[in-house]
Amino acid sequence: MASDNTAMVEMAGGTEQIQPAHFAFDATDEAAIAMHVAKYPAGRQASAVLPLLYIAQERMRQTTGSAWLPVVAMDEVARRLDMPPIRVYEVATFYLMFNTTAIGTWHLQICTTTPCWLRGSDEVVSMCRAFTGIKGWGETSADGKFTMAEVECLGACVNAPMMQVNNDYYEDLDAASTRELLEALARGAPPPIGSMKHRQGSAPEGGPTTLTTIKA
Repeated sequence: MASDNTAMVEMAGGTEQIQPAHFAFDATDEAAIAMHVAKYPAGRQASAVLPLLYIAQERMRQTTGSAWLPVVAMDEVARRLDMPPIRVYEVATFYLMFNTTAIGTWHLQICTTTPCWLRGSDEVVSMCRAFTGIKGWGETSADGKFTMAEVECLGACVNAPMMQVNNDYYEDLDAASTRELLEALARGAPPPIGSMKHRQGSAPEGGPTTLTTIKA
């Protein structure tokens, strides 16, 4: 039974999703919205739909701890941009970076495409499943902390295998470093982003071996 602050909405496939009844941007959001809408001429403000959806999803993350887009948030974006709500729903459900159902605090977006797979993404997936208890893609752990998603190439192939956690990249993963990462996330203390082998960018482990001096 939904409370006064929530509503039950039937989603694709006949399943029901608990939805908040209210959504509002804060003052910081309003400034960002104004900046993005101002980039486009009058009558073309719908071009700002992607950044506004990002802002709405981030507002949900900051407010509830779950980065997702309830219907009421998408409706507010549609109202701001003078768009039919269905057009906003189409955008939000097309792109993988938007979540239309509530997710865990930490969104584990694991790349399993060829470069990451060749470098051991299966180890990363197995460790994530063993640590979180999650069995299928798109599922959330029983404690609500983790959601696992399989994603296409995230453009960090040189430091494969990798995964994106919320908005941050963690690279050069193996089973041990994935467990280390998950333990830190579970404590609410995410480690520094980037290479889990502490490489500088894509330089060799231990630091650069060429072009190490700069001529005057």
